[in-house]
Amino acid sequence: MLTTQDLTATLLVRLGALANSPYTRTPGSHASLECLSSLVLASTLAGNDLANALHANPLEGAAFPGYRADNDSDRVARHATAIPRMTGHLNDAAHQLDLSATGCHYVATGITSDLADTQANQAKSGQQTAGPALSPAQYDALTALSAGEGTLYESPRRGLGVTRVVTHDGTRVSIATYRALAKRRLVTVDTSTSLFHGQKITVTGDGQRAQAEHRPLPVTPPAVAAPVPTASRAQKARR
Repeated sequence: MLTTQDLTATLLVRLGALANSPYTRTPGSHASLECLSSLVLASTLAGNDLANALHANPLEGAAFPGYRADNDSDRVARHATAIPRMTGHLNDAAHQLDLSATGCHYVATGITSDLADTQANQAKSGQQTAGPALSPAQYDALTALSAGEGTLYESPRRGLGVTRVVTHDGTRVSIATYRALAKRRLVTVDTSTSLFHGQKITVTGDGQRAQAEHRPLPVTPPAVAAPVPTASRAQKARR
């Protein structure tokens, strides 16, 4: 049962990651996501069947004082009734787990095939997926916001609203950097809540792809003027 519950938890994590990834723009991804969601159901049903088998198991224990204790014939009858029920639940669980294993194979094969077909089509049509390079500040902001819990909020300061961006790890993101990312549609914000309560920032599929494809532009150090040579004290003394 514990292993089956771990399987369900893993499938949920994988489904959430795929549903929020650039893979959703790949032709054929819908079928893979549907198959993965059906595997969550199959693994859950397998866990339910195992729980029913455990519940049907005639556990032994002492009765309350004053009640008639079980004899051998009672135990034999109870086991005879429980064994077919347990066998049925275990067979159902095994069937659901077989479906889960087959479905996982189909999903893995489907994702690999979908991505390969998309790359081949892009190569034929000469599509360019790379956009403008990210600045170091934009790259750092996307990295911090990709971890989740990025919030856009407005705080009153001296009677004026000041808009800020807060990340879970305290990375500083200037409002100018955020607006540049939003303009390129690399991030979106949930406007269903007010700025005073905070609006959740989400990195889009384009943002995740830009973060994966681009390295930040190198920062060119400012030029330092060469020092102007000056006459030594001895030269000045000769003069």
